[in-house]
Amino acid sequence: PKIVAVKGMNDLLPDASARWQWAEHRIRDLMRRYGYAEIRTPIVEPTALFVRSLGEVTDIVEKEMYSFVDAMNGDALSLRPENTAGVVRATVEHSLLYDGGKRLWYCGPQFRHERPQKGRSRQFHQFGVEALGFVGPDVDAEVILMCRALWRELGLMDGRDVRLELNCLGQPDERRAHREALVRHFEAHADQLDDDAKRRLHTNPLRILDTKNPAMQATVDAAPKLIEHLGEASRAH
Repeated sequence: PKIVAVKGMNDLLPDASARWQWAEHRIRDLMRRYGYAEIRTPIVEPTALFVRSLGEVTDIVEKEMYSFVDAMNGDALSLRPENTAGVVRATVEHSLLYDGGKRLWYCGPQFRHERPQKGRSRQFHQFGVEALGFVGPDVDAEVILMCRALWRELGLMDGRDVRLELNCLGQPDERRAHREALVRHFEAHADQLDDDAKRRLHTNPLRILDTKNPAMQATVDAAPKLIEHLGEASRAH
């Protein structure tokens, strides 16, 4: 039988590669202007890196990672589902912050074993930045403005093609308070939760907010918001 590409992993043919090079050139040029240095981490990492950093009961870890045991030595390995964990691992492993904060960027393939559909591939490419070792809101504002600058470099217009949405994760105790409020809210509306939501209720209630089930939308819309649990310092940030 004819051998074809793995489903959800697509070839980049010459007629398309020129467009990719155009976008990558603009990304690289913008990163240079903002003083961000490129970091390239391995595509394969220890599975424990993602289980610890992303949480054992997230969809990525539960269902979407390409994980396997190395038959040569028994190591548990995974194709990276995202790049932040690998960048942080490399930063710690190589003591990159010994002389101060670092501005880093990456671009490359990531892998998730989700159902292939329009706009989603099992091998997809992601560009991102990590500003590590900085305190205060200044670096957040820098990254947001840099993102807007990239949109404009690529010909995307705010309000027409893209929309900027801001969020704040707050402090660990504020996130815990929000999580507890979410659990109480969903427990009070347990009869409106589907099986997926019931399974996540006490393991990862935040994922319930991502539901695509229209029957649950009103319950999700009425759920407590994280911003309601932010303290003075987080609001000031």
